[in-house]
Parts: sequence; C-alpha cells; structure tokens
Amino acid sequence: MQTQIDHLVIVAKNLEQGVQWCEATLGITPGPGGEHTLYGTHNRLFKVASPAHPMAYVEIIAINPASVRPKRACPTRWYDMDNPALQKAVAKEPRLVHFVVNTPDIRAARMAIRMQGIDRGPAIPCSRRTNRGTLNWQISVRADGQRLFDGCMPTLIQWGKPDATDPLKLHPRNTLTRSGVTLQSIEVNHPSADKLQGAYDAIELKHIAVTEGPANLKATLQTPKGLVVLSSNGI
Repeated sequence: MQTQIDHLVIVAKNLEQGVQWCEATLGITPGPGGEHTLYGTHNRLFKVASPAHPMAYVEIIAINPASVRPKRACPTRWYDMDNPALQKAVAKEPRLVHFVVNTPDIRAARMAIRMQGIDRGPAIPCSRRTNRGTLNWQISVRADGQRLFDGCMPTLIQWGKPDATDPLKLHPRNTLTRSGVTLQSIEVNHPSADKLQGAYDAIELKHIAVTEGPANLKATLQTPKGLVVLSSNGI
C-alpha cells in the first residue's frame, strides 16, 4: 500500500507562460511533455527527485487550445482546471495547486481513502507516447474534476498496464534528465488537518508535514537560484 510523491502539479494559463515562469523562478527550462486528449491539456516536465522523494518530478500543465476532446470525455477537466477562481489566479502567474502520489495498487488505495469518508474518484486509464515508448497509467479523477481539500488531498496514480511485470519501467522519471532542481520537502496546512493526516496514514504516505491552519500546499525546492518555496495559497 505504501505510496510516495509522484509529481507536483503547477497550472499555467498556457505553456508559454509556464516555461517563462520556470526559467525566471527556478533557473531551468522544463523538458518536453505531451498531450492529454481526454482532458484537453498538455504539459512540460522536469525531474526533482531527491533521496526522500526518489520518483518526484514537476508537471507544468495548461489547457491545450488546439485539443479536440473525444465525445466520451468528461465535461470537466482534472485538477479543477475549469474552476474560475483557479483560472483567475494562474492568469497572473503559474501556481502550485496539487500533488499526485504513486501507489502500487490504486484500487486498494482508493478503498482505503473511501474508508476515511473521502471519495477520490474512479481510476481512469490514460496513456501518451514518448520517444522511449508509450506511458500507461491509471489515475483517480472525480467526475467534477475537484482536487479536494484545496488541492491538499493527493490524486492517486498507478503506472503501467494492470498486467505489467515492471510497471515503473516506463515512468516519466526514466524519460527525464537531471534538471538541477530537487524536492526538499512538502508541507500541508489545512483546517481539516486531522482528516488529511488520517487519509495519508491510510495509504502509508510519509514525509509530508501536516499542520492545522489556513489552506496551503508548500513545496521547497533546491534550484540553481537557491532554495525556492512554491505555495498554493489556498487556491
């Protein structure tokens, strides 16, 4: 059941804005990403793995204006990307809004969170092509697209096809070079800290400090520009 940080989600108004922000704030240019036709989004990625978070990377994601979503697609995008308040915030500057955790058994993890009274949403199969092969994964996405708890309740992801013998062989960390940025810590502040801590414990998610207070997700990164702290500020 043990889960670990998979990636941080930074939403931008568009990818050009996201790249410029990354270069100015962190001192690096993010690597290539891909498109998510089901949700009409696309991204840029960069690795931030550290000893405490060996699989971690950052996703800068934005709505893809050129995307044509299939008829079967849910009308609401993931990560609250259709939320007017979130869109207003990221129109000014890209913002850390969420994080995703990797689990070896997304079905069991979803059930463990449900036992805490939290509906994380169904596991949606997704895929995209890379120059090293096709990435396959299952990810928990609610029909309403909500992140939950102001982005502090992580989305669940399980990499690989259900019958994969080595599900982490094709993981974004294996397609990304070292960026010069490493994730030092993640901290969560929330009025429902006890409920969040209970959910984290249920899926054996560790190395995240949880305290009670105004909603905020904070990630501290070591970068070429020194220590940089990214915050959601309640969005």
